[in-house]
Amino acid sequence: MTAESFWEKVAEAALKQGDYLTNCPVPFYSEIPQENLTLEIQIGFANLIIVTQSCDLENGKNELVALCPIYSVAEFEQVNPKAAQKGFWEQVRKAKIEGFHLFSPFENPENNRECLVVDFREIYSLPFEFLTKHAESLESRRRLKSPYLEHFSQAFARFFMRAGLPANIPPFK
Repeated sequence: MTAESFWEKVAEAALKQGDYLTNCPVPFYSEIPQENLTLEIQIGFANLIIVTQSCDLENGKNELVALCPIYSVAEFEQVNPKAAQKGFWEQVRKAKIEGFHLFSPFENPENNRECLVVDFREIYSLPFEFLTKHAESLESRRRLKSPYLEHFSQAFARFFMRAGLPANIPPFK
């Protein structure tokens, strides 16, 4: 099987699930003050991918849009040294490590060291109108193609639908 890019380039204002938004402003909160009610909020910037369903975005069902951070493998390894251990990315690729999802790079899809990784354990909710204006400010952006979009959506759902049981049926003998 020949590797192909999971992405297409788009230059439109409409937001869809699987849109990759670069340098998106996100709030970071300070600790909650004990004595006064002043809360300090700092603004950082992150590359994010939309996880809210496209149909909900198109039909105006969400004032807030859910997004997850997306990193290059190298960026992720710098912050998470455990990810640089041998075999880690192969386990993520096989969906054996929960909370992460891999995408081919924009260019050179055969080079898995250039893959992108989404961290489902961190979710941002940002206003729809704010994100639409941010998307318009980008000359163009990347969007997941089908069937990679549906695979991504299923991976996100599987991460949140996990249920641990206190006990299970014993093995059959």
